[in-house]
Amino acid sequence: MFKRILVPTDGSEITAKAVQTAAAMARLTGASLTALSVKEPFPYSAISEMQPVPPQEFYDAQERIASERVKTAVDAAKAAGVACEGFTVEALHAWEAILEHTKTQNCDLIVMASHGRRGLSAMLLGSETQKVLTHSTVPVLVVK
Repeated sequence: MFKRILVPTDGSEITAKAVQTAAAMARLTGASLTALSVKEPFPYSAISEMQPVPPQEFYDAQERIASERVKTAVDAAKAAGVACEGFTVEALHAWEAILEHTKTQNCDLIVMASHGRRGLSAMLLGSETQKVLTHSTVPVLVVK
């Protein structure tokens, strides 16, 4: 069955549900979990001296937030009796980082949340989950 399950987290309530689902599946199959939080890159502009936040301060804040999200997922998995490693990565597109991390960590299942956006907001914002579903070479379980 599954040996290594990737669960991306953005810190939302629906992601917590995905973590619980992934932990339950891992417990049933004897798999381990890999929690991943994707950090935003620094929003560079042509007028760099007019940035509202200095780059290092931005990077530090992004790392702190991503690390907290991953720690929450790791702690939830461990409370469920499942081994879990946590990672943070920086990427312009979260879906690409998720798929890349799936390959580098040899994950054989992705369990992720869907925020359920519909209509114009889904079209404008896009769906990271939809892009992962479209491009993944491993099974993807979507939690709603």
